[in-house]
Amino acid sequence: MPLDANPATPIDHLEIQVGPHTYDALACGPADGEVVLLLHGWPEFADSWSAVLPALGAAGYRAVAVDQRGYSPRARPPRIADYAVPELVADALAFADALAFADSQGAGRFHLVSHDWGGMVAWALAGAHPERLKSLTVLATPHPDALNRAAAEDSDQHHRLDYVRFFRRDDGAAEAALLADGAARLRAAYGGKVPEALVEGNVRRLSEPGALTATLNWYRAPESVISVPAGRITVPTLFLWGSEDVALGRVAAESTGEWVDGPYRFEALDGASHWLPEEVPAEVTPKILDHLGRHA
Repeated sequence: MPLDANPATPIDHLEIQVGPHTYDALACGPADGEVVLLLHGWPEFADSWSAVLPALGAAGYRAVAVDQRGYSPRARPPRIADYAVPELVADALAFADALAFADSQGAGRFHLVSHDWGGMVAWALAGAHPERLKSLTVLATPHPDALNRAAAEDSDQHHRLDYVRFFRRDDGAAEAALLADGAARLRAAYGGKVPEALVEGNVRRLSEPGALTATLNWYRAPESVISVPAGRITVPTLFLWGSEDVALGRVAAESTGEWVDGPYRFEALDGASHWLPEEVPAEVTPKILDHLGRHA
């Protein structure tokens, strides 16, 4: 569903101010609805959720997807350290603070929905700040500790992350390779699973000076390939994973539940790739809505 395709649930364009940074965001649904914050991955923007947002808004939620740090042009700090996971988690909490109406207990609690790198941020946030979440939904990304263990013990998963090792180089090689030949390698990253209009928009925005480097700094800031602090998860969690995900394999996906102590549901989507919000929104959206409804 393209932006603004459903006049009953139009998508609004917002700006969210967090400290010195201004973040661009897309929002749908009533302003006083329960907040659902959606975090995108790499190389995506908030509009990766454009087929999901209208359904959440129509269900009465205030669904907001943000172009995160490095992706919003006015939120692009220069240092690699500025993209460390604690900074990204703090951003997400600040987004929610800017949006959330207090619940009956007086605490700003919200639903968190995430994909890819957004999932890493979501796992870390849920582990450190469970009191802020009504529910957690993660698409594609296993719990970081599950992925860490799989990469150490399973050679297949280890080599699936070779691209991360390349992205972590800070000598400009990754940027040059991704943007060469009309950004052929960047385009290829989507595997033909993302609508062409989104791919073209992503490539255009990531080709702007400094943009690609800022987004790759998410990979460079951790001490090692997948050193993302997450801890144990106590909030109600839904984890959706595509069986054809080329980066994140079955071993890590199926073992993620070992790190979740709260109510947990894992679903493997047969035949789906890594790009779940864009490729199969009609499949994932009802599952998200069901999970939100159970924990409203």
